[in-house]
Amino acid sequence: MKKSWRILFLCTGNSARSILAEFLMRRLGSGRFASFSAGSDPKPAPHPLALKVLREHYGVDVSDARSKSWKVFEGQTFDFVITLCDSAKETCPVWPNQPVVAHWGSPDPAAFEGTDEERERQFWRVAQQIHRRLELFTSLSIDKLDSLRLQSATEEIGTQATQLP
Repeated sequence: MKKSWRILFLCTGNSARSILAEFLMRRLGSGRFASFSAGSDPKPAPHPLALKVLREHYGVDVSDARSKSWKVFEGQTFDFVITLCDSAKETCPVWPNQPVVAHWGSPDPAAFEGTDEERERQFWRVAQQIHRRLELFTSLSIDKLDSLRLQSATEEIGTQATQLP
């Protein structure tokens, strides 16, 4: 049995969805997963509302959250690479050792326009969707599935819980 699975979450700006996924996985993964996030064109910093939702709704320590380019991870091996936006899906580089690659698209909460309360609510809704997908993912018997079934199950999660709460 593998002690820790390495998972990388990718998005364009690495400021909202991929940050949410990285830190929610840290919480849900219970040491089974080492989670990371990056972007193809990272923003200068994580979005403040993403950090607020993680802190206030999930009790997550986000003191080490930062936006970074996926070039930081070039040559590193991952077991899973999950894209969270269509742009990252289209430009995702090839990773060594053929990790399971899947797309779990979510709307960009940073692009949502509205009042401050509405914008925060949109971040919360996207975080809930990502959290639900991560719950499904972490419930998989990863070490018992063959690679084809694992690929299929991981891809299928991206089609589940597609409606925002």
